[in-house]
Amino acid sequence: MTTARFLPYLPMGRWALVAVPALALLSGCMVGPDFTRPAALASQHYDIGAERRLSRDADANGVPHIDFDRKVDGDWWQVLGSAKLDEVMRQAIAGNLDLAAADATIRQADEAVAATRGGLAPQVDVGARGGRQRAGGAGALATSNVYAVGLQVSFDFDLFGGTRRKVEEQAALAELQRHRFDAAYLTVTGNVAEQALRLASAGAQIQAVQTLLTDDRKNLELVQTAHRYGSATQVDVALATSQLAQDETLLPPLAQQRDIARHALSVLAGRGPADWVPPDFALDDFSLPADLPLSLPSELARERPDILEAEAQLHAASAAIGVATADMYPHLQLSASASQIGPGGGMLWGLLGGLTAPVFHGGTLQANRRASIDGYDVSMANYRQTVIVSLGQVADVLQAIGHDGEEYAAQQHALDAASTSLRLNRQGYRAGETSVLQVLDAERTYQRALIDHIRATTARYLDTVELSMALGGNSSGAFARSATGRHERDGSEQPPVRSP
Repeated sequence: MTTARFLPYLPMGRWALVAVPALALLSGCMVGPDFTRPAALASQHYDIGAERRLSRDADANGVPHIDFDRKVDGDWWQVLGSAKLDEVMRQAIAGNLDLAAADATIRQADEAVAATRGGLAPQVDVGARGGRQRAGGAGALATSNVYAVGLQVSFDFDLFGGTRRKVEEQAALAELQRHRFDAAYLTVTGNVAEQALRLASAGAQIQAVQTLLTDDRKNLELVQTAHRYGSATQVDVALATSQLAQDETLLPPLAQQRDIARHALSVLAGRGPADWVPPDFALDDFSLPADLPLSLPSELARERPDILEAEAQLHAASAAIGVATADMYPHLQLSASASQIGPGGGMLWGLLGGLTAPVFHGGTLQANRRASIDGYDVSMANYRQTVIVSLGQVADVLQAIGHDGEEYAAQQHALDAASTSLRLNRQGYRAGETSVLQVLDAERTYQRALIDHIRATTARYLDTVELSMALGGNSSGAFARSATGRHERDGSEQPPVRSP
């Protein structure tokens, strides 16, 4: 190299003693920022008004006790106390195709990390050349075969850590995919619980509506009989007929809700609706927990998979700044080759060191670095927005728990009143004080109150599911916990065997 004349003369062995430690020192340098996790949230509350009301109304109006500063422990759906739900959850986790796709995406991301990390090691290739040549002099020409076989080795010293930053970036993206799997896991399990509750609610409402229609038909028969004997008018018959027709419209939408929920559970389990039918859930299969855990906002960012996913994206963006910065610095590469030339040609070897330093690229390298910084700012804004949205979701659910508790209490009061009215009308009928039409009307009122009560009860169960999901559902590490179950498949669904 032309710069060799400016260096003091040292024998080759001494040059190695000096150069190797120097290069090792340089190769330990990494330009660009070192990533640090965003600071924990300073807020200690989600919604002060909702938290105070829940603390005040705990154990009243059916409002569960909120256990502040406690994380969700174990499988979050265990709080619902349903063995049927546990079984369906296991089938969904093992068979859901969204989880299978997320699993494969994680493996793909891990391989990208391994491929990028390979750039830190020497690159060794084998090469071979062959041909024929004619050589000679003084009128004597000879034709012969010639070939060369040898190794080629190259190594990038990564003086300023560009490759290592690329490895860091790929590792952060692989971590992002793990959190994305956890988010999919939380979504799948949450949807299973919601659809199971909707299936149970639709079944209970269908049963109540069928009883209501039975009362309507009895009422119509009695009015028609009374009309034949002259004690009821045609208007009374029309009103009874209209009431039956109106109540009959309640049944088809509920049947549709039931079927949609049943089909959704089949799809969530990775099966067609004709191939697997979930069990018939009833509201009695579930129980509301007396206590609901509520982790602090400062812990939420460490629990929710979407926030952790945004944090991993932020980490990747930080590493990308280092990659773009390293491109602005020199690159030092060492390459060597050794070939056996035959026949009779002996050994040919070479050793070459190359230093490439950017001088002028039309502003491209500087623009790339500025763009990577802008990308980091985008990721930071997205991270903060994800955190804020999560706080709003938890606050919404806390408000819903309080409001639904009030609605449940009102519906319970209405149901109790309708039950009392029905009991008194039946007693009056036996005593000859009330007519059978009054009894039937009281029965209809009770059945309608029962339907509204079922809906209010379902809303409270759904609140429990929504709160668990809004807090992250203890889904962190779900990939590691469920990988074995997802891969227990037979036939062609087995993950492909990969050659080394």
